[in-house]
Amino acid sequence: MSETPIPDGARRVAEKLAKLGHPHEVVLLPVTGRTAADAATALGVELGQIAKSIVFRRKSDDAAVLVVTSGDLRVDEKKVAALVGTLGRADADFVKASTGFSIGGVSPVGHTTPPVILVDRELFRFDQIWAAAGHPYAVFPLSPDELVALTGAPVADVT
Repeated sequence: MSETPIPDGARRVAEKLAKLGHPHEVVLLPVTGRTAADAATALGVELGQIAKSIVFRRKSDDAAVLVVTSGDLRVDEKKVAALVGTLGRADADFVKASTGFSIGGVSPVGHTTPPVILVDRELFRFDQIWAAAGHPYAVFPLSPDELVALTGAPVADVT
């Protein structure tokens, strides 16, 4: 994909990262990073180093709740609900409408409408992690501390 123009969602994330002073660029993968396993394989990193984005729909106000967790773990919906309120499923249309990104490319930054964000404490097991950058083929590297700084999100026990 080296000669392919950067997709719109990835461009939006790259611009937001530059505006926030993030030192790393968006990387376009030669294969899809739609799942954490796909991204880890493409990057040659541990599954847990993939900062996967899980979106829920908060029932009280229909807000998007974005949980950024380690790729090797499952989010405990009850723990998330205890922190942000009762949750419902977020289908593909809701995710796209509320974040501006399609499932498989939801970035922790650059949303069309800012979601409620929680960062999983388990990401801190790694010095470097990789997050989606607005498109299933786009990712960017960062540290867990940079993730917290970029999003302003609290660190929580969500797995």
